[in-house]
Amino acid sequence: MTSASVPGEPELLADSPAPVEVSSSEVMFDGYVWDVRRETFAYGEETLRRDFVDHPGAVAIFALDDEDRVLLIKQYRHPVRRREWEPPAGLLDMENESPLEAAKRELAEEADLEASSWHVLSDYLTTPGGNNEAIRIFLARGVRATGSVFEREGEEADMELRWVPLGEVVDAVLASRVQNPSLVIGALAAEASRSRGWATLRPADSPWTAHPLHRGDAG
Repeated sequence: MTSASVPGEPELLADSPAPVEVSSSEVMFDGYVWDVRRETFAYGEETLRRDFVDHPGAVAIFALDDEDRVLLIKQYRHPVRRREWEPPAGLLDMENESPLEAAKRELAEEADLEASSWHVLSDYLTTPGGNNEAIRIFLARGVRATGSVFEREGEEADMELRWVPLGEVVDAVLASRVQNPSLVIGALAAEASRSRGWATLRPADSPWTAHPLHRGDAG
Protein backbone atom coordinates (compact mmCIF):
# COMPACT_ATOMS: atom_id res chain seq x y z
CA MET A 1 0.00 0.00 0.00
CA THR A 2 1.42 3.41 -0.94
CA SER A 3 1.37 6.41 1.34
CA ALA A 4 -1.13 8.07 -1.02
CA SER A 5 -3.71 5.37 -0.22
CA VAL A 6 -3.44 5.62 3.56
CA PRO A 7 -6.09 7.90 5.08
CA GLY A 8 -4.61 10.88 6.88
CA GLU A 9 -1.20 10.63 5.24
CA PRO A 10 0.00 13.18 2.66
CA GLU A 11 -0.18 12.31 -1.02
CA LEU A 12 3.00 10.89 -2.52
CA LEU A 13 5.10 13.74 -3.91
CA ALA A 14 4.92 13.47 -7.70
CA ASP A 15 4.25 15.58 -10.77
CA SER A 16 0.94 14.83 -12.46
CA PRO A 17 -0.17 14.95 -16.10
CA ALA A 18 -2.54 17.77 -17.01
CA PRO A 19 -4.06 17.24 -20.46
CA VAL A 20 -5.55 20.34 -22.06
CA GLU A 21 -7.55 20.96 -25.22
CA VAL A 22 -5.19 22.42 -27.84
CA SER A 23 -7.11 24.40 -30.45
CA SER A 24 -4.15 25.33 -32.64
CA SER A 25 -0.52 24.26 -32.99
CA GLU A 26 1.92 25.59 -35.58
CA VAL A 27 5.67 25.75 -36.14
CA MET A 28 6.78 29.39 -36.05
CA PHE A 29 10.46 28.62 -36.65
CA ASP A 30 11.78 25.48 -38.31
CA GLY A 31 15.25 25.00 -36.82
CA TYR A 32 18.19 22.78 -37.67
CA VAL A 33 17.89 20.75 -34.46
CA TRP A 34 14.64 21.95 -32.85
CA ASP A 35 11.66 24.16 -33.69
CA VAL A 36 9.72 26.95 -32.02
CA ARG A 37 6.03 26.06 -31.79
CA ARG A 38 3.01 28.25 -30.95
CA GLU A 39 -0.04 26.65 -29.37
CA THR A 40 -3.41 27.95 -28.25
CA PHE A 41 -5.19 25.95 -25.56
CA ALA A 42 -7.98 26.09 -23.01
CA TYR A 43 -6.93 26.31 -19.37
CA GLY A 44 -9.75 26.70 -16.87
CA GLU A 45 -11.99 29.50 -18.09
CA GLU A 46 -9.24 31.07 -20.19
CA THR A 47 -7.81 30.56 -23.66
CA LEU A 48 -4.04 30.93 -23.57
CA ARG A 49 -1.32 31.15 -26.21
CA ARG A 50 2.25 30.05 -25.58
CA ASP A 51 5.42 29.75 -27.68
CA PHE A 52 7.94 27.08 -26.75
CA VAL A 53 10.92 25.17 -28.09
CA ASP A 54 9.71 21.86 -29.52
CA HIS A 55 12.56 19.46 -28.78
CA PRO A 56 13.02 15.79 -29.74
CA GLY A 57 14.43 14.94 -26.31
CA ALA A 58 17.77 13.40 -25.45
CA VAL A 59 19.61 10.77 -23.47
CA ALA A 60 22.72 11.05 -21.29
CA ILE A 61 24.97 8.24 -20.10
CA PHE A 62 26.58 8.06 -16.67
CA ALA A 63 29.19 5.37 -17.33
CA LEU A 64 30.94 3.99 -14.24
CA ASP A 65 34.00 1.75 -14.19
CA ASP A 66 34.85 -0.81 -11.49
CA GLU A 67 36.38 1.94 -9.32
CA ASP A 68 33.22 4.10 -9.47
CA ARG A 69 34.89 6.58 -11.76
CA VAL A 70 32.61 8.50 -14.12
CA LEU A 71 33.39 8.95 -17.80
CA LEU A 72 33.22 12.65 -18.69
CA ILE A 73 33.78 14.45 -21.97
CA LYS A 74 34.73 18.08 -22.45
CA GLN A 75 32.92 19.63 -25.39
CA TYR A 76 32.42 23.14 -26.81
CA ARG A 77 28.87 24.51 -26.42
CA HIS A 78 28.36 27.56 -28.58
CA PRO A 79 25.30 29.21 -26.92
CA VAL A 80 27.24 29.61 -23.65
CA ARG A 81 30.72 29.97 -25.25
CA ARG A 82 32.17 27.36 -22.93
CA ARG A 83 33.84 23.96 -23.12
CA GLU A 84 31.77 21.98 -20.65
CA TRP A 85 32.45 18.77 -18.79
CA GLU A 86 29.43 16.53 -19.32
CA PRO A 87 28.46 12.88 -19.68
CA PRO A 88 28.12 11.44 -23.19
CA ALA A 89 24.71 12.45 -24.53
CA GLY A 90 22.72 12.81 -27.70
CA LEU A 91 19.40 13.65 -29.29
CA LEU A 92 16.50 11.27 -29.80
CA ASP A 93 16.37 12.20 -33.46
CA MET A 94 16.46 8.79 -35.17
CA GLU A 95 13.13 7.27 -36.20
CA ASN A 96 12.01 4.15 -34.28
CA GLU A 97 15.10 4.21 -32.04
CA SER A 98 14.35 3.59 -28.36
CA PRO A 99 16.00 5.73 -25.68
CA LEU A 100 18.13 2.75 -24.59
CA GLU A 101 19.27 2.09 -28.15
CA ALA A 102 20.10 5.79 -28.52
CA ALA A 103 22.14 5.71 -25.30
CA LYS A 104 24.13 2.71 -26.49
CA ARG A 105 24.75 4.41 -29.82
CA GLU A 106 25.88 7.66 -28.22
CA LEU A 107 28.27 5.91 -25.82
CA ALA A 108 29.88 4.16 -28.79
CA GLU A 109 29.98 7.27 -30.98
CA GLU A 110 31.33 9.66 -28.36
CA ALA A 111 33.62 7.40 -26.33
CA ASP A 112 34.14 4.17 -28.36
CA LEU A 113 32.67 2.22 -25.43
CA GLU A 114 29.92 -0.28 -24.76
CA ALA A 115 28.43 -1.57 -21.51
CA SER A 116 26.90 -4.83 -20.30
CA SER A 117 24.62 -3.33 -17.61
CA TRP A 118 22.09 -0.52 -18.17
CA HIS A 119 19.62 1.11 -15.79
CA VAL A 120 17.63 4.34 -15.64
CA LEU A 121 19.30 6.68 -13.16
CA SER A 122 17.03 9.73 -13.51
CA ASP A 123 14.61 11.54 -15.84
CA TYR A 124 14.18 15.29 -15.95
CA LEU A 125 12.66 18.18 -17.90
CA THR A 126 15.23 20.86 -18.66
CA THR A 127 13.10 24.04 -18.80
CA PRO A 128 9.37 23.22 -18.51
CA GLY A 129 8.37 26.89 -18.76
CA GLY A 130 9.98 27.34 -22.15
CA ASN A 131 10.48 24.00 -23.89
CA ASN A 132 9.38 20.37 -23.82
CA GLU A 133 12.88 18.87 -23.76
CA ALA A 134 12.96 15.66 -21.73
CA ILE A 135 16.21 13.92 -20.86
CA ARG A 136 16.73 10.40 -19.57
CA ILE A 137 19.99 9.65 -17.76
CA PHE A 138 21.16 6.05 -17.92
CA LEU A 139 23.66 4.41 -15.60
CA ALA A 140 25.97 2.14 -17.59
CA ARG A 141 28.32 -0.36 -15.94
CA GLY A 142 30.46 -3.22 -17.16
CA VAL A 143 32.10 -0.78 -19.55
CA ARG A 144 34.58 -1.91 -22.19
CA ALA A 145 36.06 -0.68 -25.47
CA THR A 146 34.11 -1.38 -28.64
CA GLY A 147 37.31 -2.19 -30.55
CA SER A 148 36.70 0.51 -33.13
CA VAL A 149 37.17 4.29 -33.31
CA PHE A 150 34.27 6.47 -34.38
CA GLU A 151 35.06 9.38 -36.70
CA ARG A 152 34.00 12.65 -35.06
CA GLU A 153 33.51 16.13 -36.51
CA GLY A 154 32.37 19.61 -35.52
CA GLU A 155 32.35 20.27 -31.79
CA GLU A 156 33.01 16.59 -31.16
CA ALA A 157 36.29 16.56 -33.11
CA ASP A 158 38.38 17.88 -30.20
CA MET A 159 36.52 16.34 -27.25
CA GLU A 160 38.60 15.50 -24.19
CA LEU A 161 37.76 12.34 -22.23
CA ARG A 162 38.49 11.81 -18.56
CA TRP A 163 37.58 9.22 -15.90
CA VAL A 164 36.81 11.04 -12.62
CA PRO A 165 35.93 9.52 -9.22
CA LEU A 166 32.23 10.03 -8.48
CA GLY A 167 32.99 11.88 -5.24
CA GLU A 168 35.18 14.39 -7.10
CA VAL A 169 32.40 14.99 -9.61
CA VAL A 170 29.95 15.68 -6.79
CA ASP A 171 32.43 18.11 -5.21
CA ALA A 172 32.78 19.96 -8.53
CA VAL A 173 28.99 20.13 -8.85
CA LEU A 174 28.51 21.52 -5.33
CA ALA A 175 31.23 24.13 -5.94
CA SER A 176 29.56 25.10 -9.27
CA ARG A 177 32.79 24.40 -11.14
CA VAL A 178 30.75 22.26 -13.55
CA GLN A 179 27.23 23.29 -14.55
CA ASN A 180 26.01 21.01 -17.32
CA PRO A 181 22.52 19.96 -16.12
CA SER A 182 22.85 16.27 -17.02
CA LEU A 183 26.15 16.16 -15.14
CA VAL A 184 24.73 17.99 -12.12
CA ILE A 185 21.60 15.85 -11.88
CA GLY A 186 23.40 12.64 -12.80
CA ALA A 187 26.17 13.13 -10.24
CA LEU A 188 23.80 13.88 -7.37
CA ALA A 189 21.45 11.06 -8.35
CA ALA A 190 24.33 8.59 -8.66
CA GLU A 191 25.79 9.58 -5.28
CA ALA A 192 22.37 9.28 -3.61
CA SER A 193 21.66 5.95 -5.31
CA ARG A 194 25.09 4.57 -4.39
CA SER A 195 24.47 5.46 -0.74
CA ARG A 196 21.29 3.37 -0.95
CA GLY A 197 23.07 0.38 -2.46
CA TRP A 198 21.82 1.36 -5.94
CA ALA A 199 18.29 0.39 -4.86
CA THR A 200 16.78 3.40 -6.64
CA LEU A 201 17.85 2.27 -10.12
CA ARG A 202 15.07 1.35 -12.55
CA PRO A 203 15.05 -1.09 -15.47
CA ALA A 204 16.52 0.36 -18.64
CA ASP A 205 13.18 0.01 -20.46
CA SER A 206 11.10 1.75 -17.76
CA PRO A 207 8.16 3.83 -19.05
CA TRP A 208 8.99 7.47 -19.76
CA THR A 209 5.62 9.18 -19.60
CA ALA A 210 7.02 12.72 -19.32
CA HIS A 211 8.46 12.53 -22.83
CA PRO A 212 5.84 13.68 -25.39
CA LEU A 213 6.85 10.95 -27.86
CA HIS A 214 7.04 8.13 -25.32
CA ARG A 215 3.95 8.50 -23.18
CA GLY A 216 2.86 5.02 -22.27
CA ASP A 217 5.93 3.41 -23.86
CA ALA A 218 8.28 1.07 -22.07
CA GLY A 219 11.31 3.25 -22.58
